[in-house]
Amino acid sequence: MQKLKILPSIITALMAITLTSCSTTTVEQYEATALTSYTWQVKYANDLTSQPQPRIETFATTSMLNRNGVKPSGAVIGPDDRGLWWPTLPPRPSVDEVEQRKRPQEEAGKPELVKNVKYKLTYGVGNTQQTLPTNYDVYRQVVKAYPQRTPLELTLGVNDNSVEKAEPVSK
Repeated sequence: MQKLKILPSIITALMAITLTSCSTTTVEQYEATALTSYTWQVKYANDLTSQPQPRIETFATTSMLNRNGVKPSGAVIGPDDRGLWWPTLPPRPSVDEVEQRKRPQEEAGKPELVKNVKYKLTYGVGNTQQTLPTNYDVYRQVVKAYPQRTPLELTLGVNDNSVEKAEPVSK
């Protein structure tokens, strides 16, 4: 019986989330960035094979900022199969460096090179600029639209905290 009383408030809450979750805006000024990075990391644990949450230490990192799909100065790797340029590899941690971060009773895993990309979109509306996190699909849409400065209709995520979609608007 208690569950039936809660159901209307759950439905109301879901409708409120749905109504406030997405908004759209059309923009003519925009820039997409993709921050590519390489980071060396090592896992540490008392037993690397059975410990579910090993401690992770990060070592050297390098990064490169891609803007609108244009080759960044100093880029040496790329473009890859997603059109992204990558920095040079950071120096691999030495055995001594890995051992220095080991705690008593721990064992260290092998250094792993982790690739990461963070996408952002900056756009202007009136006299203000907004920078929000986004995804690969939006980045690629901007890369295609940017040379002709094609206006884009942006679909924003929950509470307008991200850009979920970008579609060209015909002039």
